[in-house]
Amino acid sequence: MKSSILTHPIHLGLGATAIAQPPFVGMEWYEAYAERAVADGAEGQLVSAYDFAEPWPMWEMHPHGDEVVLCLSSVVTLHQERDGGVEKITLHAGEFAINSAGVWHTADVAEPTRVLFITAGMDTQHRPR
Repeated sequence: MKSSILTHPIHLGLGATAIAQPPFVGMEWYEAYAERAVADGAEGQLVSAYDFAEPWPMWEMHPHGDEVVLCLSSVVTLHQERDGGVEKITLHAGEFAINSAGVWHTADVAEPTRVLFITAGMDTQHRPR
């Protein structure tokens, strides 16, 4: 099977399984993904990549596990809330950072940027920016 990570994220599940997911079609996709992956609990991870042309409109937080953020092209600036402040981490192509479990985060881009994520997504929370 051959697919693009930009359209078909991958679920990494228990027993070292890798399952290509249906095409990503918007934020409602995540609810259906959570139902598909519920059996793997907090150990399941989602591998996905997106192209961003503008800053994220929200903050998010993954309560049950860390998230790897790998910049594939251009530059992305992560903002992580820690100890009452916000830490900025600028990533260039090929660099990664980790959003620790429970840390609220968002991101900014100044030009089109591609980013790959490996996310422990169970019970992910969002709030307005």
